[in-house]
Amino acid sequence: MTVTWEELGWERLAAGVGRCRLPGWDCTAGLVVGAGTALMVDAGSSLAEGARLRAQAERLTGHGVTHIALTHPHFDHVFGAAAFEGAEVFGAVGIESVLTPRGREELRTDAVANGLDARDAQEAAAALAPARHHVSGEWTLDLGDGRQVLLANVGPGHTAHDLAVLVPGEREVVFCGDLVEESGEPQAGPDAVPSHWPDALDRLLSLGGEDALYVPGHGAAVDAAFVRAQRDALVARFGVSR
Repeated sequence: MTVTWEELGWERLAAGVGRCRLPGWDCTAGLVVGAGTALMVDAGSSLAEGARLRAQAERLTGHGVTHIALTHPHFDHVFGAAAFEGAEVFGAVGIESVLTPRGREELRTDAVANGLDARDAQEAAAALAPARHHVSGEWTLDLGDGRQVLLANVGPGHTAHDLAVLVPGEREVVFCGDLVEESGEPQAGPDAVPSHWPDALDRLLSLGGEDALYVPGHGAAVDAAFVRAQRDALVARFGVSR
């Protein structure tokens, strides 16, 4: 039996489009519903969290998740992916270089350092498989019933492998991953590419336009003015020439 978005603690963004803010790291997971299909945007920070997202998606849609888009290869966005057995997994080209055995060990170490239980981190890292589909430019994903979603490789920026998800509609929705953060200052770790980050935000703005709803990797949904302001702050923060 299906339920409403609100009953499961999700935020409905548009017809057939929603998101939830996961506990712990306030990480966003998104869901786009098609005809007998469903796209999950990011997968949570552990196998248990991924399993909860899968179960909630099944209740919301009446069927399983068929596709996953990983916005970038950080543990809090990818460690739940193996819980979605049978789903087609998409990532920006080059993400496979991060999800190697060595890369999985680095993700495990980072997860534990950030507070994930060591056993949960080990379990998720061991189960994590590389994305099957690698997006080098743009990829139109047909979810049926006239619903097409655009996957766009807009990075580098927050990482070298940043993927955005554009959902057309009466008001377009753009899932930004951690290229945009609302609940805190954008995090720039050792794998960030600060010199290109403002350009990545310009690409997000060109994708969604002035009236789109932009969904950050962490925090509340924002408008184009917020994304522009964050771009300008990154230019100043990193001394990027424009």
